[in-house]
Amino acid sequence: MAAPLLSCWESWGLPSLHESLTVMAYAKFSGAPLTVNTINNSWRAPKGDMPVLVSEDTVISQPAKILNFLRKQKYNADYELSAKQGADTLAYIALLEEKLLPALLHTFWIEAENYCSVTKPWFASRIAFPLSLYVPGKMSREALNRILLTKGGPPLYSLTEVEAQIYRDAKECLNLLSKRLGTSQFFFGDTPTTLDAFVFGFLAPIYKVCFPRVQLQEHLKQLPNLCRFCDDILTCYFRLTVSDGR
Repeated sequence: MAAPLLSCWESWGLPSLHESLTVMAYAKFSGAPLTVNTINNSWRAPKGDMPVLVSEDTVISQPAKILNFLRKQKYNADYELSAKQGADTLAYIALLEEKLLPALLHTFWIEAENYCSVTKPWFASRIAFPLSLYVPGKMSREALNRILLTKGGPPLYSLTEVEAQIYRDAKECLNLLSKRLGTSQFFFGDTPTTLDAFVFGFLAPIYKVCFPRVQLQEHLKQLPNLCRFCDDILTCYFRLTVSDGR
């Protein structure tokens, strides 16, 4: 079987963005032979969203489904984990989705200075006209709707209250990750696993992208073990120097 083809963005000195980074890191950790196709127009992807994995007649999107496919092909980064470590992995991934993802979405898509000076022009420059006039705004609205759907209920009624809460949650999540990692190279010792792939996928964009409003990035940079974690994966698995994209 030919190596599966992974379509994803290339961006800001990183090999890709949040969800694609998770898949690419997992593939490298597990030894899965992926051919990476960095594209500038998501409408060229087979399902319109990214990352997308194409293997013969199979087309898969969403990181969890792609990772499950790779595991079925015998590329498993977790084969040495105990049952408890497997359960911990699921719990931490759920924590990332609940506590860190809203702040990541807000940083890229809702924070006005970041969106206007960084996110919108970057995406618009990589999407063909006239879609470039429409798609970034659509993605921003979808990000806001996702945040409000999960965080906008009582007792948080105003957007200002929601914003304050999601950043408190995100900083708490980063602190928990830092405490869990400690002085270890990876979250379960010396070998990277699914959890490392997910954490890296979330942290690397926060760590690397140069935004004018950087409160989450500033907090991350106060946690040197998480910064070292990102640097090590970029240099060891993606062959990028820590100064790339800064």
